[in-house]
Amino acid sequence: MRRPWLLLAALILFGLGACGSAETDEGRAAPATSPRDQDGPATSGDDQGPPPRARPSAGGVALSRIGSFDQPLYVTAPPGDKSRVFVVEQPGRIRVVRNGKVRSEPFLDVSGAIACCGEQGLLSMAFAPDYATIGLFYVDYTNEAGDTRVVEYRAAGPDKADPSSARVVLGVDQPEANHNGGLVTFGPDDLLYVGLGDGGGGDDQHGSRGNGQDLGTLLGKILRIDPRASGGRAYTVPSSNPFRGRSGARPEIYLYGVRNPWRFSFDRSTGDLSIGDVGQDRQEEVTFFERGKGRGKNLGWRPFEGRLRNFDEPAPGAVSPQLFYGREGGNCSVTGGYVIHDPGLSALRGRYLYGDYCAGRLYSVKLSPSSARGRRSVGPVVPSLTSFGEDASGRLYAVSGDGPVYRLVAR
Repeated sequence: MRRPWLLLAALILFGLGACGSAETDEGRAAPATSPRDQDGPATSGDDQGPPPRARPSAGGVALSRIGSFDQPLYVTAPPGDKSRVFVVEQPGRIRVVRNGKVRSEPFLDVSGAIACCGEQGLLSMAFAPDYATIGLFYVDYTNEAGDTRVVEYRAAGPDKADPSSARVVLGVDQPEANHNGGLVTFGPDDLLYVGLGDGGGGDDQHGSRGNGQDLGTLLGKILRIDPRASGGRAYTVPSSNPFRGRSGARPEIYLYGVRNPWRFSFDRSTGDLSIGDVGQDRQEEVTFFERGKGRGKNLGWRPFEGRLRNFDEPAPGAVSPQLFYGREGGNCSVTGGYVIHDPGLSALRGRYLYGDYCAGRLYSVKLSPSSARGRRSVGPVVPSLTSFGEDASGRLYAVSGDGPVYRLVAR
């Protein structure tokens, strides 16, 4: 992904390359970046025509600031914990907001173990479903060599993790500094899903035909694992994974053919999966699956970018995104969000919230297996929109890489 901000000034867009040059993968000048790749304008996914003009929403939202942070990328909360939210800062710290107050001491500081920034750094965290009992949580970061690490930690108290409890669950070498994916989240099956980009650079350039369509690599995939150590292994692969037992395929793979799945989410009510995959320079996309229907699916990259043919290569069974848009209007990189179940936003219940990193505008849309309908603006603009978040009560947050984190409230 590519996103401009603070220490990212010398990078490229959300399909980013390395920190340093201000050029995109394709060699065009680009804004300074952030941790996901930005390439490409907004045509909406209401079928295939030009984007309909977004209607003002009857259920608009306003922004209530909960604090300002150091390059925040993600917001989440432990299951059942309605008094706290946790903010992930890209340079390597996790901050606690308890009952509306930001605590001065970080929950965890891994700044000495990571490469930052651009599309690298501390990218997300996930609490185990039984965190209240066992105290385990997981972080995704790029280590000092720039490679992806998913690491388990244990809490030492309500507002403090034990840094000595670190256990590497998964390591994936990264050939480039960009397209690291970076989301870890637990699904409705209590398994850990891990998003990985295609390895970086333009046109999925690694390997004979890129990584997205290659089932022999973890790059360009969303993985599904049980992260608990078992039988001398750092993690286990569920027997129901679609490629387990297939010769030449990595069994951890849940779905494939993604470019940079910066943010995806599960509907807290239905378990449905929505994936925001950052495009290269023509189309951004969100693909929706009803619960369990994403298993083994091919989202089409690199032969397809959104709904557009990118390479004349096979993409077996490739599915098209329901929501897609281009680069008009200042758009550059999709920020995937959540299906809304916020008790304070009842007028928007069941609609999918998303935005774009560069334009910062927030939209809601009704997703189904066949379409994305009724796109509506929900009001505010969030500069450098790096993420959305959801707390234990289902309340929603919007994260600006410039520092502020906001809770969404009814307007």
